[in-house]
Amino acid sequence: MAKEEGIVTKIGINTAWVKTTRTSACEGCSAKSSCHALGGVNEMEVEAINAAGAQVNDRIVLSLKTSSLLKATFLLYMFPILCMIAGAVIGHHLSQVFNFNESILPAIFGFSCFVLALMFIRSKGKKMAQNDQYKPKIIRILQKGDRKAFAPDHTKSNL
Repeated sequence: MAKEEGIVTKIGINTAWVKTTRTSACEGCSAKSSCHALGGVNEMEVEAINAAGAQVNDRIVLSLKTSSLLKATFLLYMFPILCMIAGAVIGHHLSQVFNFNESILPAIFGFSCFVLALMFIRSKGKKMAQNDQYKPKIIRILQKGDRKAFAPDHTKSNL
């Protein structure tokens, strides 16, 4: 399991927004489009399933299943290249069958398959982002945060 530490910034119905530091594990994540960069280059905010019942300002541990991470990484990096190679091979065979230029047809088919693969990844990525299996999950609270900072002060008078 890929694990990261962060601090809860907002709470949703069953989710929480967590501020964390972007790592190399983020590159293969199918939900990286739902992460939002903050002030710093390496800081980001991600929506995670709040399985541990964390509250605002809690320091927590996020987890993402390794199998989900590997599936997303394969889809993002390997699939387009394999499609491009397959398109080029098909184009090469078709150029020999139909007696076309052996450079142009493989390039056209390879590029076309690459573009089709990118379109497939885009649609598949949106579906994967909706699936809880591909979302990070808060698995543990490391340290409870200061709740007083966000509590209204009822001792002061408005007069």
